[in-house]
Amino acid sequence: MKIIEISIGIVKNQKAQYLLSLRGLTRHQGGKWEFPGGKVEPLESPAQAMCRELEEEVGLVAIDYHLLEHVYFDYGDRQLNLYFYLVEKYRGEVCSHLDQEVRWVSASGLSEYDFPEANKSVLEKLN
Repeated sequence: MKIIEISIGIVKNQKAQYLLSLRGLTRHQGGKWEFPGGKVEPLESPAQAMCRELEEEVGLVAIDYHLLEHVYFDYGDRQLNLYFYLVEKYRGEVCSHLDQEVRWVSASGLSEYDFPEANKSVLEKLN
């Protein structure tokens, strides 16, 4: 089974809130909340993929970011390599280009949201 490479941008604003989006119901792990991100394309680094996905999905340009965590996760039906980048400086205004609900949530409020299991370890770092 091929391992899918995924890059994720954990966008943190000046109020120490994190940007979340709601996964579409027809997608894997649909109906759960996530940090914006997506698949790494051929000839693209994980960091480049995160920057591209942020701009495509929520209209933000990442300026200052670093790799917070790299996670391998096996869902049984698919295996993922996830690269979680913490984005603390960006430009642009948030707008959902995928017609997904997006919202800012404080670190203490993250536990109230249902995330994919693969996000568990990074969520513990943010709380």
